[in-house]
Amino acid sequence: MKTSGFPKSSRLLTPRDYSGVFDDVRIRVPHRHFLILATPNDLGHPRVGLVFSKKNLKLAVQRNRIKRQVRETFRHQPGLPAVDIVVLSRQGLVDIANTDVSRMLEDIWQRLIRKSAQSQQTDQSSVAANKGNG
Repeated sequence: MKTSGFPKSSRLLTPRDYSGVFDDVRIRVPHRHFLILATPNDLGHPRVGLVFSKKNLKLAVQRNRIKRQVRETFRHQPGLPAVDIVVLSRQGLVDIANTDVSRMLEDIWQRLIRKSAQSQQTDQSSVAANKGNG
């Protein structure tokens, strides 16, 4: 039986991985409680990194709860494109129940999929336009 874990290949691990996303944000998915930043990668699968500050989630137990929820919903998203994703928290997450957080994240992942598809179409059309002008 195959285990469905969260392998290192699905995570942003180094500061270089994170700065690659922060320096070249192609896709932004804003939400009241989260901000998703993403940039395409050449790996063929998505990777996620988490940035949760003590300013927004004061206690470690609060930060860890939200991180678990983000990882779990990320793991169960079959249609995510090959992008590097950074998930940032915003204020107000402490008071939200786990089921509501999961629902919000499911919605955010679907918005990311749609925005990624739109971004790819825009990139392809601009490349075609540049070839026609060159």
